[in-house]
Amino acid sequence: MKPLTLLTGALAWAAFATASAHTPYLSPSNFAPQAGETLALDASFAETFFVPEAAFDNSRFAITGPDGASVAPDTVQVFKTRAVVEHRMPQGKGSYRFSTGPRLGALFRTWEVGGKRESSRDPAVKIPAGAKILSNFQSLTLAETYVSIGAPDTAALRARGQGLEFVPVDHPNDLYVGESFAFVVQHDGKPLANQPVEITEAVWTSDRKAQVVNLTTDAEGRVSFPLRHAGTWLALSRHRTPAPAGAPVDEYSHSYTLTFRVLEP
Repeated sequence: MKPLTLLTGALAWAAFATASAHTPYLSPSNFAPQAGETLALDASFAETFFVPEAAFDNSRFAITGPDGASVAPDTVQVFKTRAVVEHRMPQGKGSYRFSTGPRLGALFRTWEVGGKRESSRDPAVKIPAGAKILSNFQSLTLAETYVSIGAPDTAALRARGQGLEFVPVDHPNDLYVGESFAFVVQHDGKPLANQPVEITEAVWTSDRKAQVVNLTTDAEGRVSFPLRHAGTWLALSRHRTPAPAGAPVDEYSHSYTLTFRVLEP
């Protein structure tokens, strides 16, 4: 990811697109598994979805079930290009939210002293006093998806009220061509108005250019994606916030993605 610049209008979209490289994702092998089935999911960072490039590591994967309780998956194996999650689905019907959990990543720190530009990702390296700070943030990423056994229900869709998240209005496991997928983008429980959202088709290959749709939330943080094509899609948003006290940077750059499937009616 590259540093974002605080811009507005068309320039803001240009900056948002520039930062979209190596986006996190969590992709299930089946959006509608059977009870007792072992579900596999890939977690990675990529430029083309879902062609893995760097494993999503150093995080706590979690599953929220229809009862609202959260459990760890059965198995998480981290490879060079991706992490593979496997979990035997329980007998209970309903919807399950799979999450990578938040992951603190690379530091992006660049400053200028006496006309000379310097950079470091080492938190032990201090920015010199009096330096002109050009960027000073750390990535904080989270990727999620939903699967349903039988008819979808909504308990697992409830907002956490922490960090950057999409709160579904329409169920992500009940989407059909000709309808729309509405959700609210919020941070720490508060809707984000005029927030860019990028939705990208998953093509599983670098040979074909994916469709990309750019949207912006309304005053209540809501966005609605017209479902014109069947397939699997990834919705992405990024948001900057001040870093907490004691962090090695001034800001966190949040990235949240949701993988979902659209079916023919």
